[in-house]
Amino acid sequence: MQLKDHIVLVTGALGTLGTAMCTAIEAAGGKAIRSDLAARGKVDVALDVTREEDWKAAMAEIARAHGRLDGLVNNAGIGTPGDVEQTPFSEWRRVMAVNADGVFLGCKYAMPLLAKSKAPSIVNISSASGIVGGANLAAYNASKGAVRLLTKSVALSGARKRPPVRCNSVHPAFIEGDMVDAMVKSRPDQAKARAKLQAQIPIGRLGQPHEVANTVVWLLSDASSFTTGSEVLVDGGLIAG
Repeated sequence: MQLKDHIVLVTGALGTLGTAMCTAIEAAGGKAIRSDLAARGKVDVALDVTREEDWKAAMAEIARAHGRLDGLVNNAGIGTPGDVEQTPFSEWRRVMAVNADGVFLGCKYAMPLLAKSKAPSIVNISSASGIVGGANLAAYNASKGAVRLLTKSVALSGARKRPPVRCNSVHPAFIEGDMVDAMVKSRPDQAKARAKLQAQIPIGRLGQPHEVANTVVWLLSDASSFTTGSEVLVDGGLIAG
């Protein structure tokens, strides 16, 4: 029970990865606080990660209910294809607002509650696309790259606290679920599109949500107590190539 009695807030909790993360956190003995847009379904805390006031309200609610926060998983994210010429400025701003601003606001407003934990940890979900570029991923690349370096800054400032607040980023490649489904459905030949994605992974298959979730649990737990400011790849060898 690596996360026994840990209180962990997960954003984007109703998506494929968020659901898997909450399940894994609870299997490890923790309490997952599920947050997402209220319109998406039943959550513990309604939270639009782009809204500063939502973050303030969420932290106040968690403080009243639990008095502390042991872990934060900034998982909420969106992605739309488009190169730098094709991407409308409005879409650029929307992707950056969710993927980058949302992580910044989470780290900022969770810090006071994390400081009340004996072993606080932040896990920011970036992407393999936060490390390598793609011609048709201008906004997504930029936003996930921002998450990668923001994580390092937060880790260094968090290391000065006592106890230290650790912060790491996770970089999945193509994972079975809603985001890959959306990518494939936009192509005329879906089977060919899925096979093309799979062919890019040296291990020879797409990742599974639980493989990302298990990595998140490890980073939240004391098993990774000397790991901070790191980028953890869950990519089947994609970046190694």
